[in-house]
Amino acid sequence: MAPRKIREVIGAVKDQTSISLAKVAGSRPLSDLEVAIVKATHHGQNPPNRCYMTEILSLTCYSRSMVNACIGIIVRRLNRTKNWVVSLKALLLVHRLLSQGGTAFEQEIFFTTRRGTRFLNMCDFRDSSRKAWDHSAFVRTYALYLDVLLEFRMQGRTERGRDHGHYKVEEEEDGGGNTVAVRATPVSEMDNEVVFCRADHLMQLLERLLACRPTGGAKHNRIVVVALYPILKESFEIYHCIKEILGMLIERFMQLDVPDMIQVHDIFSHVSKQYDELDCFYNWCKNVGIVLLPDYPNVEKIPQPKLDMMNDFIRHKSSMLHNRNAIEPKPAHTEEVWTEPQKALSLIKEETAGEVNVTPEPQQGKNTQEEGDLLNLYDDTPTPTPQDFGDQLALALFDSYPATTAPVNTSPPWETFKESESGDWETALVQSASHLSNQKPSLPQGFDPLILDASLAIAPPSYVQMSEIKKKQRLLLQEQLLWQQYARDGMHGQVGLANLQQQNSYQYIPNVYAAAW
Repeated sequence: MAPRKIREVIGAVKDQTSISLAKVAGSRPLSDLEVAIVKATHHGQNPPNRCYMTEILSLTCYSRSMVNACIGIIVRRLNRTKNWVVSLKALLLVHRLLSQGGTAFEQEIFFTTRRGTRFLNMCDFRDSSRKAWDHSAFVRTYALYLDVLLEFRMQGRTERGRDHGHYKVEEEEDGGGNTVAVRATPVSEMDNEVVFCRADHLMQLLERLLACRPTGGAKHNRIVVVALYPILKESFEIYHCIKEILGMLIERFMQLDVPDMIQVHDIFSHVSKQYDELDCFYNWCKNVGIVLLPDYPNVEKIPQPKLDMMNDFIRHKSSMLHNRNAIEPKPAHTEEVWTEPQKALSLIKEETAGEVNVTPEPQQGKNTQEEGDLLNLYDDTPTPTPQDFGDQLALALFDSYPATTAPVNTSPPWETFKESESGDWETALVQSASHLSNQKPSLPQGFDPLILDASLAIAPPSYVQMSEIKKKQRLLLQEQLLWQQYARDGMHGQVGLANLQQQNSYQYIPNVYAAAW
């Protein structure tokens, strides 16, 4: 006997045993319900009989306890079986109950899956036969689609009951009694945040739906084709909902802010890829003949030029906002923009703020006899303070000269040595040296020697001082280690010290700071 026949015989025996145990174990309503579930999910390769599903719905329509018992029986059957046929028929039954069973089945299935029970989370499902890999993959993707579909429906019902925030409440009279009918708000009346959230859920649901496309040997299986029928019908509704949202977003696009425009562009880009896959999925379904041809919608793909146009408009609006912000006058409390010389001058003033200004002492009266002031000892010009040096240094650093124009030399010309009338050349030399302070050399490119002179009067920054201190500490430690090594070697005099210095002149001493601390 072929292995397939053996599996069918073993499956039939298991089904008959389960039916017999169900008739004996429970009460009459529960036993009838369990028998109907076992017959609807039997091991046979033929599709499930609709009469058993109708019987299950009739047995559970008037009692919430029967609904709980029905879900419990289906959960046990899914957990015990390793056969893809039984699992797929059980998922078909769950899909039928979600579509026609009302809110009781939705709530019970939702709470059962969220209580940690392995129900629709069938990511690790695998058939016992190696040849049924494609069928097992379809079972896993179908279960994930049902899980997302259930969450989407429960979220919609939660929003309806949340103060009717996104739904309209209309009262209708019927036979003298008032009945409240809660109807969904049109997409055109929803806020942008609600529309974006709904679009994300629909795109996620469509993603799971497209993943249910069978592959390999599962493409031509009768049970798989039957399971694709309700999926395909729901894809039509999902497509129309997404199409309505896209049309509304196009109408609001020009009035949206830039962040919302970017989000709309992302939605259109993602939906464009999904529409291409959906069109291929519909073409395959048409060839198989799952649904009649007139029922298929015409998928309106999103062209790439449309996405490029949206992207260009976003860039144009962003640049306009940027230019508008740059042109608008700044408020009074806005900080003033400083130029580079002003920034440097401010930094130098902050560094020299703590220093005490040095004021020159009053000079004694000059001698009546005129003597040569070789060192400018009797100069009346006050001694410049560190702050004055800093100001002059900043101006010298950032004073620019045109490259094509030579700098103008305002200093007096150089004077040659003239011998005194008395014939005493030493006295003439001292007298002429007193005028050297007024004679300054003219350097190319307008270079000012004050850059070198003023920098000596300003204390270096703190990080430069710390670097010098660390360098001195490192040299001190190296010298101490050098003397210690010299002492260990026995102090061989000046020759030994010279050799030791030559050996350790470029030696790197690791962990010097660790040893110091």
